[in-house]
Amino acid sequence: MKGIKKSLTEEYLYLDFSHQTEGCILPLHTSVTLFLLSYCDCRIFKVCLVLTKEVSQWTRLCELTIPLAIENFLRESSEQAAAIPVEILELEKKLSEPVRVHNDDKLRRQKLKQQKAASIEPAQAKGQAKSQVHPLEASEESDSASQSLELKVAFSKLTVQEGPAATSREPSHIRKAKASDLPPLEHVFAEGLFFTLADIVLLPCIHHFLVIICKKFSERLTEFPLLASWYQRIQEVPRVKTAASKCGIQFLHLPELLTTPNEHCPQLSEAPSGEEQSDPLFIGGPRPTMTKLMEKGIEVMFSPHPCPTWTLDWNSLPAAVSPKEGRMSSDRALRKQQQLNNLVYVVMNQAKPGDRIVDFCSGGGHVGIVLAHMLPSCQVILIENKELSLIRAKKRSDELGLSNIWFIQANMEYFAGMFNIGVALHACGVATDMVIEHCIKTRASFVTCPCCYGFIQNTSRFNFPKSEQFKKTLSYKEHMILCRFADQTAVQLPPQRRLIGKQCMCLVDLDRARAAEERGYSVQVISMEPESCSPKNNMIVGVPV
Repeated sequence: MKGIKKSLTEEYLYLDFSHQTEGCILPLHTSVTLFLLSYCDCRIFKVCLVLTKEVSQWTRLCELTIPLAIENFLRESSEQAAAIPVEILELEKKLSEPVRVHNDDKLRRQKLKQQKAASIEPAQAKGQAKSQVHPLEASEESDSASQSLELKVAFSKLTVQEGPAATSREPSHIRKAKASDLPPLEHVFAEGLFFTLADIVLLPCIHHFLVIICKKFSERLTEFPLLASWYQRIQEVPRVKTAASKCGIQFLHLPELLTTPNEHCPQLSEAPSGEEQSDPLFIGGPRPTMTKLMEKGIEVMFSPHPCPTWTLDWNSLPAAVSPKEGRMSSDRALRKQQQLNNLVYVVMNQAKPGDRIVDFCSGGGHVGIVLAHMLPSCQVILIENKELSLIRAKKRSDELGLSNIWFIQANMEYFAGMFNIGVALHACGVATDMVIEHCIKTRASFVTCPCCYGFIQNTSRFNFPKSEQFKKTLSYKEHMILCRFADQTAVQLPPQRRLIGKQCMCLVDLDRARAAEERGYSVQVISMEPESCSPKNNMIVGVPV
């Protein structure tokens, strides 16, 4: 494998190791590409594997670092006893860590409910039936029950479901449970609960790694129980086995490997990364960190809402304009309408005839469709990487007969067109920073509503804090404290805790605002009205000066 850099900003991945499959010798990168194309059932294609310009450290590990490491391992193992790549040990360790998703609290409460229900059933089955159950079988049943919620969520995303999912209110004792008492979510796929490109890239690499392990170092297979489980689970994904057979991958039959907590990857150093090593000036917790900012004149402060009572006349609008046409409950649809009232008002007051408006991370088109309907003299472009979401948005647009709306299925960094206003409703983690950066480079206005503050982390393009004012006051670790507590705004939490979460949200967004101001923008951080429209109810509004 060779990392070939054509410029300082672009990095290309080429895997040149050749392995033999049924008489044919294929480079590892070809194996990855063939599997990807077989899975997608492509017949005509043009391929260039380019490292995306903005990836998380985890995605980079799965899609670049591990393939590089396995290429070296395969080459070395053909000549001598090769050391297990540290990147594989890191992946095993990562698979043991709790999964964090944007609806983390809701899913963990569902899992708590499931666990409590499962614990009641064995108590009701005491006696002879219990004595006939083998301890190992009981353990396996317990493991299956604990994973069934994650598996249900994961595999539900791999099928198209018509109509909104049924929603029900959790019992009181589940709603009132402390966040610290909620069970963690476990990995189903490489990046968490959802099957992604990382799984497709990893599968051929991990397969060839396991082939060598089973042939030459079978005694070491027990070091990778979670990786083996992932390898077996991914075979349950629709079309994976068919795609694998088309490109010559013959899946291994691995033994069940039992694991115990905290026994994963003893070879890995537990020392924190360079960004998180002990800082003698670090002051822990949100309140000391907030006090530190106050001492430097940085306080929680929102700009006044320009029109807190303004609302679209939803009853007079065509049905397809309303988010009620999407896949959500009536209560959630109402809150989505309230969120849209805020964003649409700001955009409508900035837009001029002929302007091009881009709805980044558009999802099912709730923002973009309303803007296209309300601003017929403007062009509206929806950018989303999920095909099913764009299909639903296109269907709603066709019902309305909109002629000023376009749809692009891609990651936002690949959009290179000019535009006047960028919009993003609940772009997760650093995706909000990517939207703002895209707008600044184009000198476009931006209206963003951030989400998933706990997912914020340093990346290849962004370092936090972002603004010079915050950098002079907070370390990276202290800023991450604010980000973690900024996610503590769920309605189930005590009021005082939610207030601290809201204040941390404001400070994180003020850092984003100050960074944009340093680059020639006038920026406001506004709290949406009513605040109950969403736990993540901040708007960052920027206009080039």
